[in-house]
Amino acid sequence: MQKAEQKYFKDRSVFYASFPIQEQSKKKNWDYKLEPVYSVGILDFVFEDHKKEEELVHVVELKNQKGKVFYDKLKFIYLELPKFDKDVSELETRFDKWLYVFTHLWKLDDRPKELRERVFKKLFEVAEIAKFSKEEQKAYEESLKNYRDIKNIVDTARAEGRAEGKAEGELKSKIAIAQKMKAKGLSDQDIKDLTGLGDEDLATL
Repeated sequence: MQKAEQKYFKDRSVFYASFPIQEQSKKKNWDYKLEPVYSVGILDFVFEDHKKEEELVHVVELKNQKGKVFYDKLKFIYLELPKFDKDVSELETRFDKWLYVFTHLWKLDDRPKELRERVFKKLFEVAEIAKFSKEEQKAYEESLKNYRDIKNIVDTARAEGRAEGKAEGELKSKIAIAQKMKAKGLSDQDIKDLTGLGDEDLATL
């Protein structure tokens, strides 16, 4: 996000986009295949060469001299917010809603009914946290850490319980099968080979 126009901002965009490209490099046996990289700029200003254009979304791609896309895995997307002038009652699409939030979030005390979807609920919660003082932020992070620690302990206990229950169930099933084998007259060695049970397990039959 960029609040004010900055000299060499386009250069800065290209510079930042180069990092996720370079981070994909691998030291061994790499064929240079890259995953797509998209640089999205949410701007509170309008580019000088866009001021006479109505479009508020600008998508920039690498093209050749004939205007054909040369490389489709690198795109620069710029949203010029000053061009968005819809009122909350005029919002029609999800994209409209996002643009409205980006434009007005700083002055919204309550979430409008038009923004009651779950994704915006999460966004407003994050925005509230961002307003915390240093002390509130520290207290929030500490409570979040405690919650995660407790949740991890509970999840681990549940997983261990399920594993123990599964192992116990499998053992009971094998013993039941072994009992039937024993009744059929199979030798202890054959029963151990077929079920995987040990001498102690056979002693309980």
